[in-house]
Amino acid sequence: MKKVNRQLHVIENRPLSSDVFVLTLGDERPLPEIKPGQFANILIEPANGVFLRRPFSIHDVDFTQRFIKFYIQKKGKGTIQLSKLKHGDIVDVIFPLGNGFFGYEVRGTGYEVSSKPTSHPTTSQPRNLLVGGGCGVAPLLFLAKMLNQNGVRPTILIGGRSKTTIHSLEDYVKYGNVLIMTEDGSMGDKGLVTEHSVFTQQKIDQIYCCGPEPMMNAVAKIAIEKNIPCQISLENMMACGIGACLCCVTKTTDGHQCVCTEGPVFDVKILM
Repeated sequence: MKKVNRQLHVIENRPLSSDVFVLTLGDERPLPEIKPGQFANILIEPANGVFLRRPFSIHDVDFTQRFIKFYIQKKGKGTIQLSKLKHGDIVDVIFPLGNGFFGYEVRGTGYEVSSKPTSHPTTSQPRNLLVGGGCGVAPLLFLAKMLNQNGVRPTILIGGRSKTTIHSLEDYVKYGNVLIMTEDGSMGDKGLVTEHSVFTQQKIDQIYCCGPEPMMNAVAKIAIEKNIPCQISLENMMACGIGACLCCVTKTTDGHQCVCTEGPVFDVKILM
């Protein structure tokens, strides 16, 4: 898949809370094909001691309007700098990187993703469960959008510590049936996402998961025990994004692989 290095302009920098924001970047040229689960490397300018690009999952894409969204949590100098960007600022971005989620039909160039959601998904399509926690919800919106365009309305299970960590539900509701779990019970059901009844009371044909490592490990264990196909998006530390520095290597049944080039999405069967 073609990778590009472009100067994108800031359309919107919308804060969702004191430490989470959605950065929308636009382009005058047509966007390349992008798949859910892929990521971009963003250059931080001015550097202010930040020398490496920062990788971020692609949150949403509109091929018609030519913009890409990133769901970002402020954690250090780089993300704090990005949170200060204003409308019209220019950002240097390399994208799309890595391998995204798989197992669904990508029609044509993938540009159909930008059209309106399917009103009546085909009931014979697979029953897909998307599981996200924390910033792990980031790639799931674009994935839900793609699945919807394939006639599948997935179930989307979102977890957080409290209601203050759950954001933009209205976006996910457009493309799936949303379930919420919070550890303190302040929104949705109380407990961890793996304790939700969806895992025991509904038939699941496919699981897609992204979030904190303990959560993904727990979801992967359930999937293995129940023999449910499951894909997880790893969030290993990445420096180069192209497989040169080897700092994001993970152990698989096929040997050590770079998460930035072989992933970030993997079938759990090669990780367990």
